[in-house]
Amino acid sequence: MTRINSNNDNDVSAVSSLVRSWHALARKVCMPRRLSYVFAAALAFGFVSASASAQAVRTPKLPIAWNRFYDYDGITDLCRQIAETWPELCRLEFIGESVEGRPMPLLTISNQETGSEMDKSAMWVDGNVHGNEVQGGEACVYLAWTLLERYGELDAITELVDERVFYILPMVNPDGRQYWFDSPNTPHSSRSGKKPLDNDGDGLMDEDGPDDLDGDGELLSMRKKVAPGTGTHRLDPEDPRRMIAVPADKRVASGANYIHLGQEGYDNDNDGRVNEDGPGGYDMNRNWGSDWMPVYIQYGAGDYPFSYPETDAVGQFIMSHPNIAAVQSFHNSGGMILRGPGARVRESYYPREDQRVYDAIADEGEKLLPHYRSLIIFEDLYDVHGGFVNWTAEGLGVISFTNELWAGTQYFGQSAGQDDSDLGFESQADARMAFDDHVLFGETHVDWHEVDHPVYGTVEVGGFRKMTGRVPPPFMIEEMLHRNAAFCIFHAEQMPRLEVVSLEVDDAPGGAKVITLEVRNDRWIPTRTSVAADHEIGLPDIVTLVGDDLVVVAGGSSADRFDLSDFDAVEYEPERLRLERGIPGHGSERLRWVVRGSGEFAITVDSQHAPTLRVSGDL
Repeated sequence: MTRINSNNDNDVSAVSSLVRSWHALARKVCMPRRLSYVFAAALAFGFVSASASAQAVRTPKLPIAWNRFYDYDGITDLCRQIAETWPELCRLEFIGESVEGRPMPLLTISNQETGSEMDKSAMWVDGNVHGNEVQGGEACVYLAWTLLERYGELDAITELVDERVFYILPMVNPDGRQYWFDSPNTPHSSRSGKKPLDNDGDGLMDEDGPDDLDGDGELLSMRKKVAPGTGTHRLDPEDPRRMIAVPADKRVASGANYIHLGQEGYDNDNDGRVNEDGPGGYDMNRNWGSDWMPVYIQYGAGDYPFSYPETDAVGQFIMSHPNIAAVQSFHNSGGMILRGPGARVRESYYPREDQRVYDAIADEGEKLLPHYRSLIIFEDLYDVHGGFVNWTAEGLGVISFTNELWAGTQYFGQSAGQDDSDLGFESQADARMAFDDHVLFGETHVDWHEVDHPVYGTVEVGGFRKMTGRVPPPFMIEEMLHRNAAFCIFHAEQMPRLEVVSLEVDDAPGGAKVITLEVRNDRWIPTRTSVAADHEIGLPDIVTLVGDDLVVVAGGSSADRFDLSDFDAVEYEPERLRLERGIPGHGSERLRWVVRGSGEFAITVDSQHAPTLRVSGDL
């Protein structure tokens, strides 16, 4: 059978010929004319679609399965493969070690042939600061893989990699990640790193962690059947896998015969509490340098900012790379695009000019991530002191976002703001159960079964496995990764990029010359954020004018377009102008110098967050 290429005029003619032949055959077999058209169109469309599909198939240089999650060794190995596959654009280094001695892999993506790494705007991307929030690791690796796989094929990607730098750390918390894979956990445990702590104040550390009673590798729920009327719950008559809480005054009449016993486990240290002192017990996303609060105010904050080896390693790397102009951190879950402040008292660190930038990027993010909502941490969630993106935004003046990956509404394709009742479910638990039954065929729910408990005797254990709820099912992972990579790429594209609008030389009285330069930033992120300018974070932009045979008499910014004598002249060093507030996003700055002399001159615009701009002229 001949394959037809729909992009070729000859092939279009071949399709027409094929359709005519089909009509002739249809008439011979007495097929109704209308039906013959339907079959002819379907046949032709089949050829064209098959050809188009064949053309769309792309063989990746480095095939990676994106329908699964990888443990620490798996993520590290992917990082090695990526660095080895694209050595000219990517390098792998290890910026520190975790509490348990696991090296922390970091990928740097930069085209050295297009300029020095430190002279380019850079984006920091990380994930998995909480041990159970595993898909942040895959989101980071997928971003790196996409940038490199499509380099040289897609203009937008190629330009981005040529002009920018990416520092990508998939695992801030490698110990927590590995513990989540290796040990019984719920979807919500364990967030912590693995430094032992005495969480219950009994002088012992990590002595009462979770107990996997049935040895199935899952940490589930427990319930116990008791005499009718003596329980707190009864089984749902429509689905006995679920229990319904019964008010105290109706328990006898309803025959309530079950007690909910909480998480699978028992009281290892005989203090009357269950699973209250497991491994670690702190929160590395409360251990950063801005608005840090002690543990009695902010749970899990650590002894002081950067007190854990993992946060210290990240902090030192970022502080030594002042070219970082954008930050993206990946968490789960809830389907959110989050920005600071983490507490109301920090609102002054988000001036109106910077809010405009955050809103522009987040608004686009809601389009790229249709199940996500743009939210402010303290206002829409809860107070966070010492958070990572709060430190990078407030302490370093960098536009910073946290994406909370995956939302339960995505199971059935609901958009942000919809609830489960829109689809006829009474709760998200009902929706998850229906999804498990009808889409995953029972894979993620463990049916209740009897187990011996050392204290309660025979109990029933069951519920959802850890690989559900906060993480998407395997067949939905890749879309989540790709959409979030697209948001990262859009965010990175908004790092400042300068271009010359005009460079003019005019005559001035007494034989002097007036040089006027207008520079525009054609992206949303300014060369220096307002919070950085307000709090004197980092360095201002510096614009330098030099020439072998000229003397700079006066210089300044905010020049009038038409009146050559109108500009804010500086008192000292007119050849070296300081732009304290930088160049705003989608805005420009006009600078002017009065000079004497002749010959060539050069102007350089240096910024910590934008590539150096150089322009030359002749008097």
